[in-house]
Amino acid sequence: MDVVGVAVLAGDQLTRDGVVAGLATQAAVEVYLGERQRSARVLLAVVDQVTEEVLGGIERFGRAARHRDPAVVLVAQEIREHHLLRAVELGLAALLPRREAGFDQIARAVVAAASGRAELPAAVTRRLLEQLRTVQRDVLGPRGLTVSGFTERELEVLRLLADGLDTGEVALKLNYSQRTVKNIIYGVMNRFGLRNRTHAVAYAIRTGAL
Repeated sequence: MDVVGVAVLAGDQLTRDGVVAGLATQAAVEVYLGERQRSARVLLAVVDQVTEEVLGGIERFGRAARHRDPAVVLVAQEIREHHLLRAVELGLAALLPRREAGFDQIARAVVAAASGRAELPAAVTRRLLEQLRTVQRDVLGPRGLTVSGFTERELEVLRLLADGLDTGEVALKLNYSQRTVKNIIYGVMNRFGLRNRTHAVAYAIRTGAL
């Protein structure tokens, strides 16, 4: 099994030293220090409370990291509603309660995060879903958008293209003109920087919109 490189962000030097020493006993992970931190696949943040300062540190790490979109494992005693979505945007893959987390559990979470798995408590998942539903209902829905960034009309067209229909068949099925269908496809391609309609369908599938 590959050893996962992890960088450590802590609220104070004493905590940081303790985390680094504790993780040194875990064969599956290796703490990267100094300039080598930029090569870590996972950032482990250990704090009492998630604050704007903590989130800023996570964001700076992400910008400087050599890995694209490094995963974040957060060990904290408290995180407020308005910080939770921001943490997810910054790559949150696991959230562990500080008073209960041991180094074995932290190491497992780091390994899981490095492999692309998200392990969030059920209560946190519910909070995220509630926030997403609120955003969809109050912000995106009135504008005809979805959480995926596509409009409902765009998704209708892309679903039919994915089923193998051509532009004329899509227009007939949706009672649109062919020009309207072409404009919808062009709008998607232009907004997401896609090459053609096949690329647009593939992108929608890959991002989970279809």
